[in-house]
Amino acid sequence: MSMRILITGAIGFLGSHLSLNLLEAGHKVFGVDDLSTGNHSNITNLTKFSNFHFFEHDVRNEYHFDVDYILNFACPASPIHYQSNPVKTIETSFYGMKNALSLAKKLSVPIIQASTSEIYGDPLISPQSESYWGNVNPIGIRSCYDEGKRAAETLCFDYRRQYDVDARVIRIFNTYGPNMSKGDGRVISNLICQALVGSDLTLYGNGKQTRSFCYVSDLVKAVNKIISYSGPFETPINIGNPDEYSMLEIAELILCLTNSESKIQYMDLPLDDPKQRKPDIEKAKTLLNWYPEIVIEDGLKKTIDYFKLIVR
Repeated sequence: MSMRILITGAIGFLGSHLSLNLLEAGHKVFGVDDLSTGNHSNITNLTKFSNFHFFEHDVRNEYHFDVDYILNFACPASPIHYQSNPVKTIETSFYGMKNALSLAKKLSVPIIQASTSEIYGDPLISPQSESYWGNVNPIGIRSCYDEGKRAAETLCFDYRRQYDVDARVIRIFNTYGPNMSKGDGRVISNLICQALVGSDLTLYGNGKQTRSFCYVSDLVKAVNKIISYSGPFETPINIGNPDEYSMLEIAELILCLTNSESKIQYMDLPLDDPKQRKPDIEKAKTLLNWYPEIVIEDGLKKTIDYFKLIVR
């Protein structure tokens, strides 16, 4: 059945993929974005659809659309972007969430909040399950994003308890793929761009810190399953690929796949940079029958092909 779906952050990396997928499925999509980050060419790709309606708007300010479902994906997600204006970042997380929840309450419609693995901070346990409260520095340079997302989760569950809003929280682990912006500070986009132009690949610390990378099409499938899920959704759910790789392993794989002769350069580890990421996805498997399908080599090849078209 066709729905009217609001996506905040619709022009960003994840929002653009979700918008396209939902448009192709026949839904009417209302895309909201302040265009402060993300690839602006995504607007052109989406406005080809007559059922896509774009609105430039800052979600820190109230808005109203008559819709059947809300996906709240508005917030810069790369360290370069969210640290450039930390006050705006935490306001976007909190006020953006409050405005989206207020609309969901008014319309009595479900809402999905795009939370993040960053709410676990620099974890002391691995893998990270949804019951883990995390290890976050509340006053560090990353806290505008980490604590902003944690506060947004609090709002979701308070709206559930106080107003019976069907708020569904997903904790997204490192996701990659086409539509990422070059120079956004994310490890995979940075390393691919450096390899393609022959620059040194920048690794921080000793390169042994780990991440678990999920290809974007797997993330989109998970969101679709959550949209259609009719059971109780009373807990955050991790969405990510539990295959864990060190930064050095990723760099070496990218060098191989790009046939690059670039060297690896080590720099100081940024403050509060997490040493490890590995999601426990048992809840996603059990509740949603979801698990990632794209292996890292295949996902990187598709991402490299995309960046070959935009890197000069």
